[in-house]
Amino acid sequence: MAKARTQFVCQNCGTVHNRWVGKCEGCGEWNTVVEEDPMGGIGAGPGKVPKKGRPVALVALSGETEEAPRIHTGIAELDRATGGGFVRGSAVLIGGDPGIGKSTLLMQSAAALARQGQRVIYVSGEEAVAQVRLRAQRLQAAETDVLLAAETNVEDILATVGEGRRPDLVIIDSIQTLWSDTAEAAPGTVTQVRTGVQAMIRFAKQTGAAMVLVGHVTKEGQIAGPRVVEHMVDAVLYFEGDRGHHYRILRTVKNRFGPTDEIGVFEMSDKGLREVSNPSELFLGERNEKSPGAAVFAGMEGTRPVLVEVQALVAPTSLGTPRRAVVGWDSARLSMILAVLEAHCGVRLGSHDVYLNVAGGYRISEPAADLAVASALVSSLAGLALPADCVYFGEVSLSGAVRPVAHTAQRLKEAEKLGFSQAVLPAGSADLPKGAGGRWSEIDSLPDLVARIAGSRSAFTRDDGDD
Repeated sequence: MAKARTQFVCQNCGTVHNRWVGKCEGCGEWNTVVEEDPMGGIGAGPGKVPKKGRPVALVALSGETEEAPRIHTGIAELDRATGGGFVRGSAVLIGGDPGIGKSTLLMQSAAALARQGQRVIYVSGEEAVAQVRLRAQRLQAAETDVLLAAETNVEDILATVGEGRRPDLVIIDSIQTLWSDTAEAAPGTVTQVRTGVQAMIRFAKQTGAAMVLVGHVTKEGQIAGPRVVEHMVDAVLYFEGDRGHHYRILRTVKNRFGPTDEIGVFEMSDKGLREVSNPSELFLGERNEKSPGAAVFAGMEGTRPVLVEVQALVAPTSLGTPRRAVVGWDSARLSMILAVLEAHCGVRLGSHDVYLNVAGGYRISEPAADLAVASALVSSLAGLALPADCVYFGEVSLSGAVRPVAHTAQRLKEAEKLGFSQAVLPAGSADLPKGAGGRWSEIDSLPDLVARIAGSRSAFTRDDGDD
């Protein structure tokens, strides 16, 4: 009798090894290699004889759809993050830290769709039906016609959701608890996760039901399991937030049917998640306008302008190596801004500790925040408070030049709506509005900004009609 073949798969990155090793050669993690049977699931070896293929029907690219291509949940922030609602026949993967509110958001969206007459099925692999009902009662969603099931077997789930009328939305919470008879591996392993997700996606494509999959995240913040899962689904959303703050952000990192840089902002309460239609007011709600080291950044998240306060603290240090602490921004980009300030502006920060924080726990990813960060650092070092009604945005290059950024008009319009009448922005912005009511200063280089802060506050602004 031939010896059964086995392979050793890393549960962190999916690298296949011929034998067990303590350290994975692909990702460098320790004790993540598990023995699995390659005869089952995706990636099975040639031990099984492949069946003869059958031709599938070919259709023209042009044609009309029989029904609305999207399912609008009625939750505006969720619809914004997904690009206008769930697309029928698509698979959406939502990840986030434990307890951040993934199940709460999905229960509220399921209840909202059920009130519209949609057929929604909620399958929980982590909680019993009674526990899901308790959450629904807390969220005032118990009276809706959401169908519940507590099951982890893939074949049983597909048989259940396939009965009766086609569901409009199926929620699987979560993919790490799924297991299939076709894969001889423990639940949560790479093989089982891939097999379960592929089966759910196949069901969504064949029936036209929208599939929402919940995924756990690792300590690095990535969705647990093989990265191929993120390639298989149509959209990937991350539910972010800090337990010390009451707001949550639903961020889109992949979307085949919409933009990939949209966000939805929610506020957590005892009654569930509440939509925040104007996140700028939320992030600027506790500003101290007279404190040095605080600059308001006019940023963009997809099509939405967001104003957020950047706080910096520069203090002398007695340590041989100064501290550099960053919350809400890229630490490598902070090091670059510090180097440009020292090399081109004469701002000596080598003997100072530098602490940078984005107020409210918000995370900034666009390089347009360079100018706001530099302004906050110089303001803290000089001990001069920046104008309370001024916003900053612009990208700083290694040569000290300030580069224009996109969506200047939208940033200025949002700032004006919230009462900011001044702006410091890069010179040569293409879509600078003409005849606006506010005032702005266009700068070419970072030394010009430092000179304005160190010189006088009145030099910050000039009328848009002046030369």
